[in-house]
Amino acid sequence: MSLRSERLRRRVQAWHNNVQSLAPVASGQLLRVVGLTLEAVGCRAPVGSLCQIETLNGQLTAEVVGFDDQVLYLMPVEELKGVLPGARVTPMGQRQGLPVGPELLGRVLDGNGEPLDGLGPLATRERAPHHATLLNPMARRPIHQPIDVGVRTINAMLTVGEGQRMGLFAGSGVGKSVLLGMMTRGTNADVIVVGLVGERGREVKEFIEEILGPEGRARSVVVAAPADTSPLMRLRACETATRIAEHFRDQGRNVLLLMDSLTRYAQAQREIALAIGEPPATKGYPPSVFARLPQLVERAGNGGVGQGSITAFYTVLTEGDDQQDPIADAARAILDGHIVLSRALAESGHYPAIDIEASISRVMPMVTEPLHLEAAQLIKQLWSAYRQNQDLIAIGAYSAGSDPQVDKAIAMQPAFNAFLRQAMKTPVDYEQSLTQLARLAAQCRN
Repeated sequence: MSLRSERLRRRVQAWHNNVQSLAPVASGQLLRVVGLTLEAVGCRAPVGSLCQIETLNGQLTAEVVGFDDQVLYLMPVEELKGVLPGARVTPMGQRQGLPVGPELLGRVLDGNGEPLDGLGPLATRERAPHHATLLNPMARRPIHQPIDVGVRTINAMLTVGEGQRMGLFAGSGVGKSVLLGMMTRGTNADVIVVGLVGERGREVKEFIEEILGPEGRARSVVVAAPADTSPLMRLRACETATRIAEHFRDQGRNVLLLMDSLTRYAQAQREIALAIGEPPATKGYPPSVFARLPQLVERAGNGGVGQGSITAFYTVLTEGDDQQDPIADAARAILDGHIVLSRALAESGHYPAIDIEASISRVMPMVTEPLHLEAAQLIKQLWSAYRQNQDLIAIGAYSAGSDPQVDKAIAMQPAFNAFLRQAMKTPVDYEQSLTQLARLAAQCRN
């Protein structure tokens, strides 16, 4: 074979390797629409892929969420309008990768990773697949050092380690969003990723402009899917925020992931599952909800050697302040601790309304010194003693001298309240928190 023929053969082979075999795409038609579920026949597409549906208003994008024999179940990504019987349904293939990179800092995105802030297109240079490779649990670094969240009560009494996953349990209107904003202002994490899922549209802008502020926003990525978006978009928003956090962790950054809320994620999955016929199990929640919760949460945490960490806070809405809500109960089992916000404390003007008696950080003994742990336990014991006798004290039925521990707790209440309260825009770093904790513990021992 001549040299010219060999070069030609190589060029043809290279061209052949670069050309993907494209099977003809068969379009189907829309058979039925029930609620937010669309049923299509005559086309084939895998679960998770996208389809285009012709409507009176143009093209509608929907995702394949299930199938039954030859019928595809689809869920619209945007608002369902202008759909006609027998409309053409054309498979589009898998979703494109998610834009990632430092260019995302300071931006507000929707569940698909598209900008919502009106600051123009994203100038990212790379895209990441929507689903990252799961980390081998044996390859993860152990949690061995604390992270500063800028909130004195958490730093001192409920110390959080880098790579820990914490739940923030509360009913509505007790200060969850404000507490998250305090963390964004005071944390020493390299990057902050905030997921606002299922919130009122008004609250999204208020959180970004008032609570997060320019300083917090400069090193944050916000992914928002308000309550009026489709359940599929709300589901994607949580996964997009987690995927962005994973990218920064893989780059060696320490990430603080704030997800508000895990309950909205579960409710979005419940809407989708019930719409395609999955039977309800626990209080109306299908089994797939409890399967997806750990899949999302386990993606946070420490990376392997050379990688950073994702320290995550997931808010969990407790309906009627019921701590035995099925989602709250499931979250408590898969997270590394929980912080409970008390409505009684919030109603008395005690902010942040953290109930230290009902809260716990499971890794605190591993990331704190013995003296720190001992001081926190002493204050918690005295606080608990006062709370257990609060009704007797309030009506004057408690006699001074009956219990020395209760007497000490009563005397220390003003100091405890001053220590556990904190203004929203006044962060307290980790070292300051420990110094003030040691001073308070010394007062308790005197």
